[in-house]
Amino acid sequence: MTVSTERRAYRYFDLVMALFVAVLLISNIASSAKIVTFGVPFLTFDGGTLLFPLSYIFGDILTEVYGYRRSRRVIWTGFFCTALMSLTLWVVGRIPGEAEWSARVGQQAYDAVLGATPRIVVASLVAYFAGEFSNSYVLAKMKLLTRGRWLWTRTIGSTIVGEGIDTLLFVTLAFAGSMSWGVLLSIFVSNYLFKTGLEVVMTPVTYQVVGFLKRAENEDYYDHDTDFNPFRIADLGGGHASWATGRMRHRPRVPPCNRADDEVGAPSRYSGSAYISVEIGQADERQHETH
Repeated sequence: MTVSTERRAYRYFDLVMALFVAVLLISNIASSAKIVTFGVPFLTFDGGTLLFPLSYIFGDILTEVYGYRRSRRVIWTGFFCTALMSLTLWVVGRIPGEAEWSARVGQQAYDAVLGATPRIVVASLVAYFAGEFSNSYVLAKMKLLTRGRWLWTRTIGSTIVGEGIDTLLFVTLAFAGSMSWGVLLSIFVSNYLFKTGLEVVMTPVTYQVVGFLKRAENEDYYDHDTDFNPFRIADLGGGHASWATGRMRHRPRVPPCNRADDEVGAPSRYSGSAYISVEIGQADERQHETH
């Protein structure tokens, strides 16, 4: 078998990664800025909850189209960006304010919105790390289990796991001891239901985006031999391009399949390693016949 050394460069990977990180950073600021309520029992949110679920939708899209390894790179990028933002805001908060600004706005206002305590920062980073990697891992494994069919089962299923871990860790680590258990339970339940509910509501949009990216990028990654260790740092560099060696992981450029009943992500003769396996098998048969 000839080993492929084709270098892949994706058109939309950087855009999806940028949107993922932007949603993450904005959500973290909104979370520390305000706790909101709609006057209905169990509808108490931290402000970031309104936007943060989109990070899991982007995470689903990244893993579904580009695979766990590239998703891991994005998750770590988001982690370092969040840590850098938190460190920068903390340093700025420690620097004395200019006299006019201090009289008009004041340090107290800054601390209330941007001066998140170290406890909040640590809780956010731990919850994000555990939740996002759980989400990506579950989706990648479910894709193999379902052989690429029933995309909705893995986007919703992975979100149920990932958001559950994320919300439980954040609420517990950030607020336990500072709020009553009744308020903590209300925040957890409302956040969790809202986040998973948004994933369900956004499923048709997810289908459209995933389908578009798979066609545009000519990619539908299956994590057959992936090392799922979240701390594997060898794959963190290299931008949006990668070397495909051995068994090719991307779709070869072939005419699109005309089967009307193909589901987005379902394996066909022209998808990923299944196609390569067919071609290799045919090549082996032809070589055997020539002998």
